[in-house]
Amino acid sequence: MSQPDLSTPPTPTALDELAARFTDAAIPATEWTHAMHLTMGVWHVARHGAELALERLRAGIRALNAAHGTVNSDTRGYHETITRAYVRLIAAFLRTRPPGEALGRHYSRPLLFSVAARRGWVEPDLEPLP
Repeated sequence: MSQPDLSTPPTPTALDELAARFTDAAIPATEWTHAMHLTMGVWHVARHGAELALERLRAGIRALNAAHGTVNSDTRGYHETITRAYVRLIAAFLRTRPPGEALGRHYSRPLLFSVAARRGWVEPDLEPLP
């Protein structure tokens, strides 16, 4: 599988699929880049909050390392401080984002991904746009 292009934002569906591959330890070592680490960090913190994200990232990174044949040791593999620091930085960053920036505040997922919304304009069903 080729390395994903992270220069443009992936779709929510692509991120969900990537997170599922992460959970299944099915991301090839060639794709498990620093950018991919951060992408999974942001996805997990945004979805689960910092505390649960840290638990899931810790388990997922260790499992991926094992799947890649990388030993989690005192000198290689999983690094607790780096992971925890990035989770805290990501959580702090996400707290600074304007609430109106996220479509999820304004649209329910069923409406946003409905045929009507895909084909034409639909007004938000949760909160009006500014």
